Amino acid sequence: MPKTLFIDSTPDIDLVWRQVHGANDIPITVNMGPANPANIPALIAGYDTVINDASYFNEATLGQCKSLKHIVFLGTGAASFVDLAAAAKLGIKVSTIAGYGDTTVAEHAMGLVFAAARHIATMHGMVRTGGWRPMQGMELRGKTLGIVGLGGIGKEMARIAQGIGLAPIAWNRSPVADPSVPMVGLDELLAKADIISLHLGLNDGTRGFLDRAKLARTRKGVIVINTARAGVVDEAALIDALKSGQVGHYATDVFNQEPVNPDEPLLKLDNVTLTAHAGYNTPEAAKTMYRRAIDLAAAG
Repeated sequence: MPKTLFIDSTPDIDLVWRQVHGANDIPITVNMGPANPANIPALIAGYDTVINDASYFNEATLGQCKSLKHIVFLGTGAASFVDLAAAAKLGIKVSTIAGYGDTTVAEHAMGLVFAAARHIATMHGMVRTGGWRPMQGMELRGKTLGIVGLGGIGKEMARIAQGIGLAPIAWNRSPVADPSVPMVGLDELLAKADIISLHLGLNDGTRGFLDRAKLARTRKGVIVINTARAGVVDEAALIDALKSGQVGHYATDVFNQEPVNPDEPLLKLDNVTLTAHAGYNTPEAAKTMYRRAIDLAAAG
């Protein structure tokens, strides 16, 4: 039986975790995070399997974890937190969990659409500090939503969009069988979309995907939504596009460094809406994810 450590639980996670991890499951030691690279090797000593929510395993850290054989990452974006090439070289298996929160993440993405289109976070901040500026927003009905990546979350995004009167179109890196929305070329999506929502996994083929050239081909003032991974966007190009108005608003749930560094350039801009990588975070999705994580750990 694998000796398993959940390395970085939180009080919120623990409330749901205790409902899922039962007496008939494998024993799992729970460490309340956060865990930083400096203390990870000591925490992991003696454990061969680690369940990881958001701790960083770089090559140096992995090399010091002599007993580690398996990382079960809570989500799909392990590449943002684990050096996958180093793990493979060291013979450390990395498991991910897909599909557990398609509806939950899509709902969060649509929430960001509303927040960006109507400047909700900006006005909220002003009103709380005594300001008052009724900002003109965008009516969504009839506007074009460009969905980049029509996987499980993208399909849910399309379903929700149709319900509120948006006109979704989609582009996917590979053919999609029986798509529920019109599939278009990437250039057409960039040119037509009033709102672009990113639903790509992060890998060598998608890193920096939304780059300077693609941003230049978007409609002036486009809204960009990111509940995928920060790395799919060229941040330097995005910052310039936000400053010039080429991108009217950027609403993101993901960052290159989490928690966000105080010098994060996005923090200095007004035309952004920022949330704390919580798109997946509902009890409904969490229960499914934790159940799968326990089963993956048990399987080894």
